[in-house]
Amino acid sequence: MNRRTVLEATLPGSVLAGSPQAAELRSSQVTAKDGTSLFVQDWGSGRPVLLLAAWTFNSTIWGHHIVALNARGYRCVAPDRRGHGRSDMPAMGYDLDTLTDDVAAVIEQCDLNDVTLVAYSMGSIEAVNYLARYGSARIARLVLVAPTTPFLMQTEDNPDAVPRAAIDAQLAEIAQDYPGWLAANEAPFFMPDTPEVTRAWIREMMLNVPLPVVLGCRKTIAFADLRAAAAGIDRPTLIVQGNKDASAPLELTGAKTAKLIKGSRLNVYDGAPHALPLTHGARLVSDLLAFMAD
Repeated sequence: MNRRTVLEATLPGSVLAGSPQAAELRSSQVTAKDGTSLFVQDWGSGRPVLLLAAWTFNSTIWGHHIVALNARGYRCVAPDRRGHGRSDMPAMGYDLDTLTDDVAAVIEQCDLNDVTLVAYSMGSIEAVNYLARYGSARIARLVLVAPTTPFLMQTEDNPDAVPRAAIDAQLAEIAQDYPGWLAANEAPFFMPDTPEVTRAWIREMMLNVPLPVVLGCRKTIAFADLRAAAAGIDRPTLIVQGNKDASAPLELTGAKTAKLIKGSRLNVYDGAPHALPLTHGARLVSDLLAFMAD
């Protein structure tokens, strides 16, 4: 089964380009500050939804969500992070501020305003940092899905977090045997009934990211302290997370983030893992539509 067949199998209803329901794609190449070319999917018209993907994921994971949101009159913009998917793979630029500047470049060059910013996993640190550095003038709402905010590493003022030694040990494991590490951590990432075709698609996606990029982004996630940035957010915020998230445990991430963002709403999905956009996609779309209609 080739990559296109795998992607098509993940799109409920097989609403694809060429079908009567398909939206027009405006594929874009956005240029980052340092000249890096970023691939961006840009589908449909209407109020924009910007979709930021997880660590080692690219924009194709949003296929079901894009189809569903296009059908309800939303424009969906989904970039491939540098080093991922069809974007350039420079040797540098995997620090938080550069990645955030890339998000800003997408927003500005695609001329997005009144944006609902939907950020999954690693995307959450880019989204929260964007609001701190660039402000909220272009952003109407924020949705954090299985976030890695506000701060994963244990420090004196963040005692109930992950010790630095544990973070370093995990980075060493990934550097030594990335495919083996993925295999060892796959089961809790998905639901038990997640089809093998979906699991294989995600494994291939993750393994296609060069190891230096994998490690650079992983370090950025681990060491990003966004507590002050989260506390300063002034836009309506929805946080969606499963209580079986083994990659970013709810009590360490989403629950803490919700306490920092004034007026935010935390929706907890019982039994949902970190792959929530894939395993609970229909429910997530329903929650997004309800939140955007408020």
